[in-house]
Amino acid sequence: MTDETTEAFPEPHQQAGQAATPAHEPHAEPERSWAAGVHQVNVLHLVFGVAFLGLVLNWALVESGAVGGHGLRWLLPIPWVAAGAAGLIAATPRLRGR
Repeated sequence: MTDETTEAFPEPHQQAGQAATPAHEPHAEPERSWAAGVHQVNVLHLVFGVAFLGLVLNWALVESGAVGGHGLRWLLPIPWVAAGAAGLIAATPRLRGR
């Protein structure tokens, strides 16, 4: 919303001319942008994303016929190992206290 709209229709608890702030945020946070710098990695999202990607690749290999039934013994654990390794690598800076 623009300032004109918020001033024309103030919230019931707000005086005219004051800027509107969301009720669930006690203080306004500065705007985040790509130029602001590096943000923390959400390790859970990374682990599940890597696992899902690995399972999709497994499915594609099986459906295309590139891997048969005998190859599943070594193919199925790869996404879980890769997801665990990605999670450990992403969590290492947090474990060091950075």
